[in-house]
Amino acid sequence: MKSSLIDVFIFASLNKVMAQKPSIPKGTRDFSPVEVQRRQYIMNTIKHHFEHYGFMPIETPSFENSDTLLGKYGEEGDRLIFKILNNGQYLSKVNDEDLQSKNEHKVSPQISKRALRYDLTVPFARYVVQHQNDITFPFKRYQIQPVWRADRPQHGRFQEFYQCDADVVGSNSLLQEVELVKLYDAVFTDLKLDGCTIKINNRKILAGIAQMIGAEDQLIDFTVALDKLDKIGGAEKVKEEMVQKASLKLLSKNLILFLVYKVTLLLNLR
Repeated sequence: MKSSLIDVFIFASLNKVMAQKPSIPKGTRDFSPVEVQRRQYIMNTIKHHFEHYGFMPIETPSFENSDTLLGKYGEEGDRLIFKILNNGQYLSKVNDEDLQSKNEHKVSPQISKRALRYDLTVPFARYVVQHQNDITFPFKRYQIQPVWRADRPQHGRFQEFYQCDADVVGSNSLLQEVELVKLYDAVFTDLKLDGCTIKINNRKILAGIAQMIGAEDQLIDFTVALDKLDKIGGAEKVKEEMVQKASLKLLSKNLILFLVYKVTLLLNLR
């Protein structure tokens, strides 16, 4: 009887909703039972190998305090963070002058103190600092959870998607890097992803190049632009973005072009 009453309530609610064509927000997806089962199979395979190599799972909240996330991803990344409005009459606490000025940089901190996580790395860093007295180092953790980005939805790019991270904290041994490569290979082999190529990079190389050209204090903007090397049309587009960034305008166009050329060579040699 209880189940029947629930069914009646659900169908009555659906009839009201169906008066308008049902939809979901752009940048999100529904997953069918078959798709969920396939994803669970992949995740369970990955988890098996993570734990075989000694990585332990953690989970962090879907949202963090805004000051934990903001400023960690560069100016462009900050714009893609989904901010959560404060509870209650959030506008009543906004300074009238700031509200009338429509300055988002002044208004936003007053109406939003929390934000959906943008990735798993920054929340993990917060986790380690907050729980450092309870953690045994080196600490090997893995995490598979959804993240959210206020990016423009387009084919193959979504505002909600899963990330899968495995990290080691508290060890400088290069053996950890070797183990991670073995881990990737084991996962790809088990999933029968033949023909995969594992590429290795080192952030220290980019940090050294940034220092060489006098942009060491702009490393985030520097790396965000370079990360688009194979996404927005090659070296010329990356050069244009670097020049447009206010923090990198002091660099000459020729130097930037040379820099992108050298990095392209490094990428091709990996």
